Amino acid sequence: MPGYQYERDGAEIYRQSFATIRAEADLTGLPDDVARVVVRMIHACGQVDLVDDVAYSPDAVRRAREALDAGAPVLCDAQMVASGVTRRRLPKDNDVVCTLNDPRVPALAADLATTRTAAALELWRDRLDGAVVAIGNAPTALFHLLEMVAAGAPRPAAVLGIPVGFIGAAESKEALAASDLDFLVVRGRRGGSAITAGAVNAIASDVE
Repeated sequence: MPGYQYERDGAEIYRQSFATIRAEADLTGLPDDVARVVVRMIHACGQVDLVDDVAYSPDAVRRAREALDAGAPVLCDAQMVASGVTRRRLPKDNDVVCTLNDPRVPALAADLATTRTAAALELWRDRLDGAVVAIGNAPTALFHLLEMVAAGAPRPAAVLGIPVGFIGAAESKEALAASDLDFLVVRGRRGGSAITAGAVNAIASDVE
């Protein structure tokens, strides 16, 4: 067996990873709370230039953290996002909710003539007020959330709108940024469940 030389200490790998991100990513100009979130998002994707595409409303991270501290749920569009949230980081053992696999969703999708991921948000209505929303997969879910709020649905505390994709992803994030909701997005096509869960984990705890 070849004798490869590589770091074997998990804690040291972790420490070096975050040190490398802070050395290579241009975090200047970001508020401290946003910079912590962006570092963990970069850690999830390995791309230090992600910082160039991050946009946010001034109070988004603060409001999301306050919501979690108050026990608000994290509402996720995809199970991959929900699975990526590290439960031990959550300050109040907050519920992490994904309704995509609820048996009512296929009929809702048919009635609304939309994707199952978008239709699943209809089942959030009784938990949406003051929640932290984490959308990392489906642009249609982000568009539908904006439609729901515009039509009078309860308002979340903050929306992490980071869906990935070629059709509608960039446009859905621009629509969120143009809304009056507190938001954090990665402009363009990039995004995904890992980056979105990383953002939630950074907001949930100051521990790096």
